[in-house]
Amino acid sequence: MRARYGVPLGITAGITAVGAAGVAYAAGIEARSFRLRRVTVPVLPRGRRPLRVLQVSDIHMVSGQRKKQRWLQSLAGLRPDFVINTGDNLSDPEGVPEALDALGPLMEFPGAYVFGSNDYYGPKLRNPARYLIEKAQKRHGLNGNKPVVGAIHNPWEELRDAFDAAGWVGLTNTRGRLKVDGCEIALTGLDDPHIKRDRYSEVAGGPDTSADLSLAVVHAPYLRVLDAFTADRYPLILAGHTHGGQLCVPFYGALVTNCDLDTKRVKGLSQHRAGGSESFLHVSAGCGTNRYTPVRFNCPPEATLLTLTER
Repeated sequence: MRARYGVPLGITAGITAVGAAGVAYAAGIEARSFRLRRVTVPVLPRGRRPLRVLQVSDIHMVSGQRKKQRWLQSLAGLRPDFVINTGDNLSDPEGVPEALDALGPLMEFPGAYVFGSNDYYGPKLRNPARYLIEKAQKRHGLNGNKPVVGAIHNPWEELRDAFDAAGWVGLTNTRGRLKVDGCEIALTGLDDPHIKRDRYSEVAGGPDTSADLSLAVVHAPYLRVLDAFTADRYPLILAGHTHGGQLCVPFYGALVTNCDLDTKRVKGLSQHRAGGSESFLHVSAGCGTNRYTPVRFNCPPEATLLTLTER
């Protein structure tokens, strides 16, 4: 006769309680524990004073997120030289007014922006395990997956019009320029590679040699984009999208990046090599979550203040 073994009721209850506590912490505390990351990047020409760049990303605004709004508004107190918004401002078709209210004080500064997939389309409820499956199968977004059917269309045009009216430079598969404290900054941006809207051929050719500094901006840090920017010798690439992994294992780190970037570079400053060149890469972990998975664990929401210094 085969023996039957069961898990004692007390152990089962304990595991359930720990899991529930973890979810409560991830949703109720850490997802609202906003932080500021500070990094220094040596990319300016000799003789230039440091420039401070505030990068905001992956806000995923949902109506009613007052604490997030207030925190974003407070970032204006940093007095950055300019702002870069790397997309995914929305997670709710009704969230545009609150996203613009949150970003309003930052729009008083010079800035530039790209959009992410969630600016264009509303999120859908999906099994979080699919991110692990897609990683194993090397499928991410529309890069290997079937086209999205029946998607909710977000009013991204309202965001664009407000950003443009504030003087922020749109970088949707195009180039732009900012002048900050006498420093000419050339910007090259792409639409979101996660949904195959990037068109590198439209911006190829490398940095603008007449500018003091050239920056590359994109929402999702797919390798094809990073390789192209790096081979063209851009000194610094700014991206978002990954949420820093969102749910990270203590002492191990992120399990997924939701693109083909390796997990070691899921957030923060690193380097990328391609075509015999090397670029700095900064990936923001962002300050929001998909509305259907409003949790973060071992990966607090963030914005980044990058101080650009002499090489």
